[in-house]
Order: sequence, then C-alpha cells, then structure tokens
Amino acid sequence: MSISIPNKPVVNVVVVALLLFMSAMVATGNAAAQAAAFGQYRPAPLYSETVTTSLYLPMRDGVRLAVSVTRPAKDGKPVEGRFPVIWHHTLAISGPGADGGPVGEGPHGYRDAPKLARQGYVVALVARRAQGPSFGKRRGYNDRTEAYDAYEIIDWLAVQPWSTGAVGVWGCSNTGDASMHAVTAANPHLKAAWAGCFSWEKYDGFFRGGIFANWGTGPERTIEQDMTSTPVQGDEAKVLLRQAAQEHQGGTVLARMWESMPYRDDYAQGVGSRFWYEGSVASYLPQIRASGTAVYVQGGWRDDLRGQGLLTYINMAHDRHIIIGPWGHCENGDFDMVSEMQRFFDQHLKGIDTGILTDDPIHYFTVNAPAGHEWRSSKTWPVAGTEPVKYFLSVTSDNGGALLTKAPSRAGMKASFTVRYDLDCLGLVRRPDGLLTGAPPCPLEKAGLQFVTEPLAADTELTGDAVADLWISSTAEDSNVFVYLEDVGPDGKVKQVTDARLKASLRKLSKPGYENFGLPYHRSHKEDVQPLKPGDPVQMSFAFLPMSHIFKAGHRIRISVAGADYRERNLTPVSPAPVVTILNTSANPSFVTLPVIHSK
Repeated sequence: MSISIPNKPVVNVVVVALLLFMSAMVATGNAAAQAAAFGQYRPAPLYSETVTTSLYLPMRDGVRLAVSVTRPAKDGKPVEGRFPVIWHHTLAISGPGADGGPVGEGPHGYRDAPKLARQGYVVALVARRAQGPSFGKRRGYNDRTEAYDAYEIIDWLAVQPWSTGAVGVWGCSNTGDASMHAVTAANPHLKAAWAGCFSWEKYDGFFRGGIFANWGTGPERTIEQDMTSTPVQGDEAKVLLRQAAQEHQGGTVLARMWESMPYRDDYAQGVGSRFWYEGSVASYLPQIRASGTAVYVQGGWRDDLRGQGLLTYINMAHDRHIIIGPWGHCENGDFDMVSEMQRFFDQHLKGIDTGILTDDPIHYFTVNAPAGHEWRSSKTWPVAGTEPVKYFLSVTSDNGGALLTKAPSRAGMKASFTVRYDLDCLGLVRRPDGLLTGAPPCPLEKAGLQFVTEPLAADTELTGDAVADLWISSTAEDSNVFVYLEDVGPDGKVKQVTDARLKASLRKLSKPGYENFGLPYHRSHKEDVQPLKPGDPVQMSFAFLPMSHIFKAGHRIRISVAGADYRERNLTPVSPAPVVTILNTSANPSFVTLPVIHSK
C-alpha cells in the first residue's frame, strides 16, 4: 500500500545554491575528521561550549510545537556561521531521554547524541505534537500528521541563518519510528536519518504473529505529569505549558486503539484510517526510495524489533547501513554509538570522507565468538556461507524428544501439552494495564514441549533468520503458538537465543509488497482468519527473530514450544486451557530451519 504525500513549497533555487555552497565550506572545517575503520572514528571536539535557546514554532494548522536549539559557542555566545543541523522528533525539549523512553546503558549512546553540537552541528529537539510543552491533540502515533510536521520542521531548520541547509534526524524506539516517518515525507533537505529499534510494519511491531506485543504502546500522561516538562523560554511560569497539557488530554488513547485493531486491515474509528497501514514505514516505500536520504539502522539481538530493522535496511535503494549489537532496546553497551553517528552525519551532512561509504554496510555482533572477533561485517544478508539446515522435532516422550536432522519415516509420532498461563520465570508483577515493562525473555521449563540435540561436537554458528514449520492441532478453535530457540550448556543452564510466535487462525501465507528475504509473511487481514477445527492438524510456517549466536562445543540446541508467554500483553487465559498437539510424521513433518554458517 502506498499513500501519496502532498507537494510542498520549494525554497528559492538561489537560496538553495547559496546554502549548498556554505555547506561545502563548513565541510572543510573539521580538519581532525578523516576516514577510519568501523568503530574507530574519533575526531576531536571542535568547540568546548554550547548555547541553547527554545521557542514555539507554528505548524500549517496553527498548532505550536516546542523547539530547543543548541549551537556551538565560544565565550558564552553562539559561534557565527552556518552549520549542518541534526534533530530529534521527540517528546520533550531538554534532558537525557527526552523522548520519555529508554536511553540505553552507559555513556556514548542516545542520551549523549546532543553533544554532537560540540562537533560542529546545530542540534534541535522538537517535542512532537501533543507531547511535552507542544500544543495539539494526538491523533495517532507516527501518523501522517507527524510526518507533515516533520516536513515543515525540516524546511524551517534548513533556512535558519545558522543552518547550511543540510539536515539529519536521529531517534530510537518511538523516535526511531519518527525518524523514518520524516524520511517518508521526502523533504529534499533531509540528507541522513539514523533510526534505532523501530517498526517497519507497525502491525508486525505491535502484533507480531497476531499476538499483542510485549511492550508499551506509547505515553499516556496526566496534566500533572506533563507539567514536569521543561517549558519554552519566556514561559517560566508554565502558563503556556499548562494550556498545552490540558489540550493533550483530548487525544487518542493508544492502547485502546491498538486493542480495537486485531487485524492489519482494521479501521480505527477514532483516527479515521486503517491505521496499521497509515502508521507503517513500509507503506511509503516509493517515497523513501525517491527521497535520496541516507539511512543508518541500529538494532540489538535482545530487542524484539531487530527483524524490522533488517527489513528496512534491505528495502532501501540508496546509501544504507545497519548495526546490530548484543543489546536490548535502544542500548549500546560499551560501544561508542555517538561516534558512529557522527561518522555517518559527517559523511552525509559535511561531505567528509569518513570511510563509511567503502565499508561493508552491515555490521553485527556474534554472541560467543572468540574475544576480539565478535564484530563481523557483510555486504549481504543472509551472510556468505549460510546453509539452511532442517532440524526435525522427533517425538520420543510425553515432554518432547530429540532435535534431529533426519526426517521422520513413520506415522503416529506426536506429543501434546496443556497450555499454562501461570508460569513466570522471574516472579514479576503485571501492571494494571497488562504490561510487564522491560521483561526479558527467559526459559519456561514446564510451559510445553522441548526438543534437544545431542551435545555439539564443535562450535556451531547460527546467523540469520530461522523458520518454524509445524503441524499442530488443538482442542480449541484458536491457539497462540510460541517457539523458542535455546542454548543449553553442559551444566544444564538454558539461555534463550530467539523466538517465533503466531496465532494459529492467522496462519494463511501471502506475499508482502516489499522484499522480506523470502520469509513466511502473514497478511493477517480479517478475511484471512482460518479457525481451527478441534483435533484436525494444520500446518503453520512462521519466522523467528534474526540472530547471530555461536553454540559452543558440548552445548545443545533446544527448541521449546508453548501456548502462552508470560510477557504477552493483555494475557487472557482460555478456560478450559487448550491442549495443543505437535505432529512429526512422514506425512506431517514438523521442523525448524536454522541458518548454519560454514567457515570460509
């Protein structure tokens, strides 16, 4: 699905030419910056001071958005001249984690991105419509209203007297989505976008497999909470802030909107669109490809949105990069992500040869790799040397059995389990809204069936996208099926590597309107629903989240199958609890296909 973007006024060509000339002049100013290998870009700061101001910027409909602008300074005054601009479409205008979401662990991550003002950038934070000190009512989230706002914001940033006209944007989580939606608006001044941990298809981000995701749906703030926001300069008494906070209360309640749309083509009554499509970056692929904006995607192997980042990367038609580390949501561990961001922006906003264009575009961390060799790079995904290997779920006991590369040769091989809704491996308490905030995946030993290999004779690397192909039946008309890929150590300790999930009634396969590595895709429209007939087996094919993990010699690969996940949002037990059966026969084989990497 593609939605057109209205035409916008174009800045006078003479002004554009002047701005491009000034941009080229500024690009030569960072003499310390030069080509460097991945992770080694460390130019010295150009300035030791910054100055921040803030103001209200009116949009096309009169709604005022709060903007803070941080400029390089000397002796307490802004440095004269023009600089490239990078901005954050966020939820506030000051402080670490201004987006109200995760800011990562330790230094050199998203919380430190505004420090790039010391590297010769103007840094702007723009509170999104109906957030923080900005006025307006929220219609949706990452909707067309915000994309049009982004277009106007970029236009304004490009023509300020301190701007070269070259603009970049960054963000992670909801602001990562905002970064990509700014790209969908195709403003010619937007030269580069850094986006972390966001959704390519919003339905798959929030209803992966047709099952409500594990995390929040966005901020729902009271007037009192909004009043803690930093006001725009000149409003120290917070008179305008209170007016804005009161106006926010008339917006869409996001959690209720998501719940009202269990299918991808559902119409959101309060919003006036099929919002899963409107809010999806994927819906605007033609605009993204026409924009010419360079994109750098960031993800983590412990973040549920890592597959969405890879889909974004593979569908870009121009300069693109991706980094996936051993991190959770919007984290960076000990990796200096701000320096890598600067490397990206210096290349595309200042015209400095930072080496990024000659690098492999994909950088990823392989868990359990030898020390000093964890970071790998590739020109392609899947990476070179990948061999898809089938591992069959061989039933040998009531609890599961073996994970074998040999296909089943006889009938009657099946095992059953009763869905458990009461298991919680961490002893967490669910919030009143049904959410376990930040709950990590963890093995549930008694949740269902388990299939395990013999101890591995040698280290085995799995890098890429695995797929589950299962034949199941259930005593209910529908069942949620969760499959976990786990690493079992010689001491019996279990670590979850990745997972797959699918609601059985949404098992119908179709083709997406974009490249997806040939993985199973479920359109999940209302007309695609196929209820189960209790006792009748059906085939389900669905993808795991991608991974890069080495199973050490002596360890075992385990596949666990369950009917509920303790992290499931709005977990609602079915009574009586369904009994789910897994079949693995010559006629109905159940297996997982794992991306095994063979050494060069």
